[in-house]
Amino acid sequence: MDLSEYSEYDAVGLAQLIRSGQISAQEVEQLARQAILEVNPRLNALVGGLFEEALTAASDGPLVGVPFVVKDFSLHAAGVRTAVGTRLAGEGIVFPHDTDLMARFRQAGLVTLGRTTTPEFAFNVTTEPVAGGPTRNPWNLARSTGGSSGGSAALVAARAVPVAHGTDGAGSIRIPAAWCGLVGLKPTRGRIPPGPDSDERLCGLGVDFALARTVRDVAVLLDAVCGPGNGDKYFAAPPQRPYTQEAMTPPGRLRIAMTTQAWSGAPVDGEYADTVTMVCRELATLGHEVEEASPRVDWEAFIDANVPIWTASLADSALSIARARGVDLGPDVLEAVTLASVEYGRQLTAVDLLRALKLCGAITRGVSPFFRSYDVLVTPTVAGPPPLLGTVNQNEPGIDPRNWLNRLFALIPFTPLFNVTGQPAISLPLGHSSEGLPIGVQFVARYGDEATLLRLAAQLEQALPWSQRRPALS
Repeated sequence: MDLSEYSEYDAVGLAQLIRSGQISAQEVEQLARQAILEVNPRLNALVGGLFEEALTAASDGPLVGVPFVVKDFSLHAAGVRTAVGTRLAGEGIVFPHDTDLMARFRQAGLVTLGRTTTPEFAFNVTTEPVAGGPTRNPWNLARSTGGSSGGSAALVAARAVPVAHGTDGAGSIRIPAAWCGLVGLKPTRGRIPPGPDSDERLCGLGVDFALARTVRDVAVLLDAVCGPGNGDKYFAAPPQRPYTQEAMTPPGRLRIAMTTQAWSGAPVDGEYADTVTMVCRELATLGHEVEEASPRVDWEAFIDANVPIWTASLADSALSIARARGVDLGPDVLEAVTLASVEYGRQLTAVDLLRALKLCGAITRGVSPFFRSYDVLVTPTVAGPPPLLGTVNQNEPGIDPRNWLNRLFALIPFTPLFNVTGQPAISLPLGHSSEGLPIGVQFVARYGDEATLLRLAAQLEQALPWSQRRPALS
């Protein structure tokens, strides 16, 4: 197998080749290393280079021998540095243990080769930290990959690895999936174990999973890693049958709502709205019942809920690292927006945070009845094309946390709501812009219903295939 052949296989395909003995896991690892080293100088998607030796993994998992990379945020592997995109962490903090999800990635057989880039504390929709510089989009090197799972998205889109870890606190899996032409699933809150180092990341807004190029890879990996971890505070009800089986099952006739109107009133690019309309016409052709409808959202209350949660979480993380390293917080170690947010967050009271959580509950209870009438909501994933590098600057002075969130959410007005409600949402690469850039479409289902999303995603993968689209750099 050469690099061009390697790049055609998804994770399931590579695992099948390895299990059948047609190629060894060692040969696949070497091809992946070669591919990463070929594209990374132009993408800047790795933190600290490739690991000299891959992290140990099971030899009998469903994705045995499949090359993998992990986002440099939230996921801890024993003995591996984690720097969360910030100068504050220096070369990185080393944990003596795997997080539950990292252990499951190993058990699945994934061969972890390195860490991928993230904006500082994952607090941006583009991946351009001062600590490591910008990560570039393989479809157009002048544009952002998105964030905050930008490094992982870049390497999967460039076909250097078939699947990679990501996290999603306001869309950070779905956003780079949309801007890099990938499949990005945010699972239901409580589906993926967050422990043992976190109980509720971002007070329940944040969840880990992965980016991939095919629906079957998403389904197989979700089967491998879902379910409660040891001592988890809460968890989603287990699926009725394996997600791999769901992805091979027709979805039946679904009641589908669609909207291209952002709840914030932010403008949506015409090509992105038109792509949703095109997809919904195809859904109607496939036999689904489709109509224009949308849940009602009090956007100001939504921002009121997000500001304390994000800033308190940032303050907690930054202060913990500063104490561990004996470093003072300041502009020499934190970007300007991060520093302002940390200072805001450390002044909040417990009452402020409880009020934010109550607002999240009210928003969720306001949205939930909508999904009694509809099985799926379809929206653009993002409001427009990926920004040019340098235009969303986390180190710009004078921006307060509320204005920063408003600036970010104007670019991504459709994804953050479902981090608050905890519902599963997936971005699929179903369109292409006149500039040759991928356009993602978001599908949202009821809490706990990844099965419907995977059935519908697999149907659309057949009806509107995307596998042959390749970025300029791959």
